[in-house]
Amino acid sequence: MSPYAALAEPNRREILDLLRVGERSVGDLVGRLTLSQPGVSKHLKVLREAGLVDVRSQGKQRMYALRSQPLAEVDAWLEPYRDFWSQQLDALERHLEENP
Repeated sequence: MSPYAALAEPNRREILDLLRVGERSVGDLVGRLTLSQPGVSKHLKVLREAGLVDVRSQGKQRMYALRSQPLAEVDAWLEPYRDFWSQQLDALERHLEENP
């Protein structure tokens, strides 16, 4: 699955938001989400396969961390769209100033 497809699902975006703060265990993520442990594990598997998270073992726990490179690629892809919307909003602002 591509990073774009993985990001389309709201629960996966919420997991990534939690991982932004730092590495977390599956149990910690389950405690912070309204999903079951199997549900969280399923989403983590998709995120791992899409290259958005890394996993490592720490004793009996599996620790997940955000990978920055795939998100940088998504950010680069979004840049022209941010520019487009910025231009559109600037044009709207000018229109509203000229036509009170």
